[in-house]
Amino acid sequence: MATKLRAPLSTNVATKGGPSAKAITPGPTFEEVFVRNDAVSLCLLLNRRARTMRVIDFRAGASPAKKLFVQSIARRERIEKVVVLVERDECATWARLGFVREGNIPGFYKRSDAFIMGSVVPALDGNSSSHGGSPKPRIAESGVFTVGRHSVFTTEDDEPDLEEEAPAPAASAQAEKVVTQARRIAKELASATLPAVKLAPLGSPEAQKRVAVATKEGRALTGFESFGRDVTRDDVIASGKGVADVVIGAEIQRCYGNAFVEVLTAPRDDKERNFLAAALHAACDRLLAHEIVCAFGLSPADDLRMATAFVAAGFRRTGLLRQHLRLKNERTDAILWSRKLATPGEEE
Repeated sequence: MATKLRAPLSTNVATKGGPSAKAITPGPTFEEVFVRNDAVSLCLLLNRRARTMRVIDFRAGASPAKKLFVQSIARRERIEKVVVLVERDECATWARLGFVREGNIPGFYKRSDAFIMGSVVPALDGNSSSHGGSPKPRIAESGVFTVGRHSVFTTEDDEPDLEEEAPAPAASAQAEKVVTQARRIAKELASATLPAVKLAPLGSPEAQKRVAVATKEGRALTGFESFGRDVTRDDVIASGKGVADVVIGAEIQRCYGNAFVEVLTAPRDDKERNFLAAALHAACDRLLAHEIVCAFGLSPADDLRMATAFVAAGFRRTGLLRQHLRLKNERTDAILWSRKLATPGEEE
């Protein structure tokens, strides 16, 4: 019994007995990787810019092989944080695989919530995923052959015992303080008039140009990489009087009516904070008009202005994702924000 794994474009092409000395140029920042055999059926969504990986599991159960492949591929691809979104009854399964419940998204599946289980990828002895090359995966003897532009790995099944996992750390005191302060400031803003906002659609080429500029300036919080499968995008640019434009991306999963909302750059002062709050509110109104019932987003756990903007726009904190963001080559926690735009079948 063998597993077929589609390797990313950045993987060296090799022959049986060892890797090739000639490397291929780095591949895309996002890619899907599939792992299938009689024990597991996984789709792994790799975000190489942020060094995160989302696991989509097509076969329930706490198979030790599932953990083996997730860890091995994460280390090979220099991934530092892995998450899986599951319904409530699958939380215990992923907890047995070493994942920790970090938050939930109300209404993610329309009439049920999604729970985010996360795992920080441990560094191998002398071979951290944060430094140097890619660690060697813990997979049994394998052969490699080329199919088209991709490598395909064939491996014999290897199902080791589950390893002991370190307990999850307590919620960040700093993040809790930020959320408390954000709620207080947002309550004060509730009696104020927020700036007028004009939203305009932003095509993918222009959005990527703005990502490139923000990255060069060291301000980009995202590259608008995919978070899910079978999604569409509704990116917008928010403009207002006397304030810099704000780019807000929305990745829509129409089968469930949810949207992952991302802000390209964080506000630099209180004026930009208030404008971002108004822009997020307008973006949610736009999503609701397109029959989206649930929106969620992330912000750095230490960014008070951004947290305030989310709270003022009607979001509430529903989780804290450990070491989920990679900003300026450092990992930081992320606050998970969620907002139910409407009850399925009803208007808000």
